[in-house]
Amino acid sequence: MKTKTLIVSAGLAAATLGLALPTNVMAQKQFTLEELNFGGKNFQKMRAETRYTTWWGDQLVRLDKDRCTIVNPKTLKETTLFTLDDINAVVARGNDDAKVRSLFHVSFPYADRPVAQIATGKEIMMVNFKTKKIESTMKSVAGVQAQDYNKVSGAMAYVLKDQLYVADKGGTTKQLTNDGSRNIVYGQAVHRDEFGIKGGLYWSPSGNRLAFYRMDQSMVTDYPLVHIPEVDWKPENGESRAATPAPTKYPMAGETSHKVTVGVYDINTGKTIYLDAGDPTDRYFTNIQWSPDSKTIYMFELNRDQNDCRLVSYNAETGSKIAELYRETDAKYVEPSHPILFLPWNADQFVMQTQKDGYNHFYLFNKDGKQLKQITKGNWVVMDVLGFNEKAKSIIYVSNECSLIQRNTWSVNVENGTRTLLDNGRGYHYATLSGGGNYLVDNYTEPTVPRKIDITTIGAKPTIKNWLTAKNPWDGYNIPEFTSGSLKADDGTTDLYWRMVKPIGFDPSKKYPTVVYVYGGPHAHNVDASWNYGSRSWETYMAQKGYLLFILDNRGSENRGRAFEQATFRQLGQVEMRDQMQGVKYLKTLPYVDADRIGVHGWSFGGFMTISLLTNYPETFKVGVAGGPVIDWKWYEAMYGERYMDTPQANPEGYAKTSLLAKAKDLKGKLQIITGLNDPVVLPQHCYSFLKACIAVGTQPDFFVYPGEPHNMRGHQSVHLHERITQYFEDYLK
Repeated sequence: MKTKTLIVSAGLAAATLGLALPTNVMAQKQFTLEELNFGGKNFQKMRAETRYTTWWGDQLVRLDKDRCTIVNPKTLKETTLFTLDDINAVVARGNDDAKVRSLFHVSFPYADRPVAQIATGKEIMMVNFKTKKIESTMKSVAGVQAQDYNKVSGAMAYVLKDQLYVADKGGTTKQLTNDGSRNIVYGQAVHRDEFGIKGGLYWSPSGNRLAFYRMDQSMVTDYPLVHIPEVDWKPENGESRAATPAPTKYPMAGETSHKVTVGVYDINTGKTIYLDAGDPTDRYFTNIQWSPDSKTIYMFELNRDQNDCRLVSYNAETGSKIAELYRETDAKYVEPSHPILFLPWNADQFVMQTQKDGYNHFYLFNKDGKQLKQITKGNWVVMDVLGFNEKAKSIIYVSNECSLIQRNTWSVNVENGTRTLLDNGRGYHYATLSGGGNYLVDNYTEPTVPRKIDITTIGAKPTIKNWLTAKNPWDGYNIPEFTSGSLKADDGTTDLYWRMVKPIGFDPSKKYPTVVYVYGGPHAHNVDASWNYGSRSWETYMAQKGYLLFILDNRGSENRGRAFEQATFRQLGQVEMRDQMQGVKYLKTLPYVDADRIGVHGWSFGGFMTISLLTNYPETFKVGVAGGPVIDWKWYEAMYGERYMDTPQANPEGYAKTSLLAKAKDLKGKLQIITGLNDPVVLPQHCYSFLKACIAVGTQPDFFVYPGEPHNMRGHQSVHLHERITQYFEDYLK
């Protein structure tokens, strides 16, 4: 099998430590999970140095605990803007309880005014740091479920005890709802956070109108999660020691789902109206956007089959429908994930993202819905939008045009389509754009670079200044060799990218136990051009214990275009397994891989893949650890599940084929299943049902539960989790 390979030896030196001598290995320090794992006591010390910044218009502000400084983008000189003592002299005036403790979270909402927004925990203040006066103060509300502040009107919208409120700049608060409850949800993310939804409150540009979601989920089934008290909890008089119900609303695939409507509150009139979008039954409303003049609302409307998407405009004053501006259908599914963006220099035109040509790209429309042009095109995807440069009439965006495993920052001229690369063309970049669109702070890593931060002046020929080159936080430790390459998918034509982590002190004449780490599902990837090719620190811990780690992004994962993702439609896990086995086939060609000692581990979709691989290929995989695994897609949520599988009623064959219940009898190797008892994403019913199936056929998986934990383990429990995963492979694979 032919593969393309890139080799990186991350650590003190490059190539020489790729095959480190035993004497060097012994001389270096050993990692612990307390250092490598999120939640570990020393985890923060093992991360590369960074700097925290925000923008004041086009001025870059460095945020530190005790001061804010302006950074000159050309000379990199830093000048103090104000100190923590300066701010406390204004806001605390000798009162210790009123003191601001840190400046890390300061923001500058007005590009043309010397005003800093500062939160003390009790208040949100607008402080003029030139006049040294407080311009306005708003009391913080404890226990809010959602909130959003508008810098233009100074109004704050928030949800408290399920009710929606708006507080104006003067502090007057109005309660907008009375029927909020766990059944009627206001101002929060709906449709289980699918379709790019991150919240439920949307201020108009003028700040005088608030659009918000209202979700009626009274008809949705309650799933009976349980709250287990902490072991040191002591009940008050009259309270029971017993665990208490903690039900969650969970619309399973093919079952009754919630109904969503969109309201609009007008501060000036005090009235609330709802958009006349018709019957919300079995429909999804997403990516809400305002027109620049605050008179019109736009949103994408999707049918429950998720194959018919429409962009519709509404009158924000009356709620009446204005027009259907765009429609996109697909034989499999359409997934609107981005709101339209109006051009700052032309309020009659907007940019829309869609992958209708096979890859996610920009298209220019007028406000009547006429497509004017396709702005970007190619076998790569637009990954994010950072903003606009109005003077140059360009969009500043992120894509993987340089390489399918990279993330780079570009500009594209909307009028002529000219694209300009705004970084070094390597690695994985996360940039933020200044208010005027003229500068970038570019925080990035490369396979051998733990972190760099550059400041870029945007132009036809961008000027890039390096502001920080972080030291390797792992210097002095035994570090494995990280390699990356590509191989062909099961279809024989598609390139798949992989990462390999070789055991510390690697000896090519030896054979090593190998763990395949897998996710494999949509909206995620494991292999990229960031530090150590995106390697999870647990992989380094396992390499230290003498394991080889292998990670492959199969078809169905993100950032590779529509056909790549949709290859798994109606048959989740099948194409993915075949691609993963191409990776195993490659592993078996390597003389240092022990083909009799191959294990597999994954979480969530990766847990589903772990059990799928272990039971479909029992002759290959000896040991598996599956965390939070989907067992049968009919128990997963409607929005995600039906997009990729249709409903159980429409696709009974697909659901039967992908279900792991019937595979319980095929379990030959050792399997440990782990779940959080309060997992609201992949419900514990998945694990319990698989255990029942195993009991019925006489197979013997191991099972561990984290009481009180959701889908992912939090804090130090994550260290415990990875200790357990590691020990399982130590016990049964090594």
